[in-house]
Amino acid sequence: MSTTTARAGRTPTAAAPRSGNRPKRHYGTHIFLTVMAVMWLIPLGWSLFTALRPVASTNEHGYFSLAGAFNFDNFVQAWTQGGFSTYFWNSVIITVPAVLLTLFLASLMAFAVSRVSWKFNITLLIMFTAGNLLPPQVLAAPLFEMAKHFEVPYSFSDSGNMLNTYIIVIAVNIAFQMGFCTFVLSNYMKALSADLTEAALVDGAGIWRQYREIIMPLCRPAFAALGTLQVIFIYNDYFWPLIFIQSGNRLPITTAINNLQGEFLNNYNLLAAGAVITVIPTLVIYVLLQRQFVAGLTLGSSKG
Repeated sequence: MSTTTARAGRTPTAAAPRSGNRPKRHYGTHIFLTVMAVMWLIPLGWSLFTALRPVASTNEHGYFSLAGAFNFDNFVQAWTQGGFSTYFWNSVIITVPAVLLTLFLASLMAFAVSRVSWKFNITLLIMFTAGNLLPPQVLAAPLFEMAKHFEVPYSFSDSGNMLNTYIIVIAVNIAFQMGFCTFVLSNYMKALSADLTEAALVDGAGIWRQYREIIMPLCRPAFAALGTLQVIFIYNDYFWPLIFIQSGNRLPITTAINNLQGEFLNNYNLLAAGAVITVIPTLVIYVLLQRQFVAGLTLGSSKG
């Protein structure tokens, strides 16, 4: 009896914290990400290291030596010899309209398949997404023939067709990037509360006003992320300009490195400098929009 009373009179004590409740440290994930980051940075760092060395120092001491001088002579020579100022402006002419039109048209399509109820929502979204499954090389010949036989006035194009014009490169880039952007934006818009557009509809807002004043401001993080990706994709594109543009003074900056190749020998230090110059704009854009880029990719990932 006394034992039972003693047990009943005891006050419950808090259980000691178990060691298993401690948050797990993902050492494997950190090691994997560190290794992958280093692997991605090695080519860029090696190109920068090679570009800063004169070719004479490399020939004398080798590529894996720190001996010799370091300067920016290769960058100056690459900029003047490669004509990077002209090619960079060509890339701007192609990239800026292509990115803006892609995001605008993809947002219209994403709004139609995600915020408007009609029977072709899923069908159109599948059609736009399925277009990304086709490799560009498969459609290169048909698109080239279409551009070749699409006649335009000579005041518009010196070739009398769509070849050798910026417009055909912009149009093809828009067509190939719209599927990806539509898919991402439609999923982002589906995550937005339906009460927003329903309340606007009760207040008398039409479809266009719902799109312009409610959905678009909420999609700014997604636009920042997609805009960064599209600038990188289209700016770095080498395939389509080489197919459609035949005039050297209209090619983008990704083709300017060809001007740095010698007839018999190649100066790889000069080529490395040209490659680094080509990469700098995309790195600057990514660094400036890094916070918006990460926010656009991760926003909505914790919604249940």
